[in-house]
Amino acid sequence: MTKKPFAVIIIACLALASTAAGQAGAQARRQGMGQGMGQRGARVRENLATLRLLRLTQALDLSEDQTSRIFPFINKIDKEKIGIQRQMSADILELRRIVNNAAAPETEIAPLIGKIKAAQEEVKRLDAESEAFLEKHLNPLQRGKYVLFQIDFYRMLEQAVSDLRPQRGAAAPIKK
Repeated sequence: MTKKPFAVIIIACLALASTAAGQAGAQARRQGMGQGMGQRGARVRENLATLRLLRLTQALDLSEDQTSRIFPFINKIDKEKIGIQRQMSADILELRRIVNNAAAPETEIAPLIGKIKAAQEEVKRLDAESEAFLEKHLNPLQRGKYVLFQIDFYRMLEQAVSDLRPQRGAAAPIKK
């Protein structure tokens, strides 16, 4: 498969996912449900993790043996990270609420900051564990391709998000 048709498929999938996410968010707002955003975000993260694994297989030309060893490990790490990121997002929202509320007790701030920083460190630890695992199971050529894949994949995601943003309206500014 050439890169151009594959890129078209990815963009189409992202467009469909964003449309579905927008519809789900609108439905949640109509029903007055604030939790729709967190669930939708987790679903998007899971879909991106799956897309990343599929693209990784192609980019690195993984053997069946490598795929059977790498996929379960990466899936486990990604699921752990999704759980941590979900909790960290909730903690960040709570910290924003407290910081924006002049009457909120300052004693609640330090524990939230600690939880957020601990979550960030745990994500870094999981990333390092994942990198070490891949270093062990990939040959030098595949490791080089992996470095380039990571750069290209995240650039592609940034571009897809920036392409979608004008369609959905500007992002809400962060309250200071």
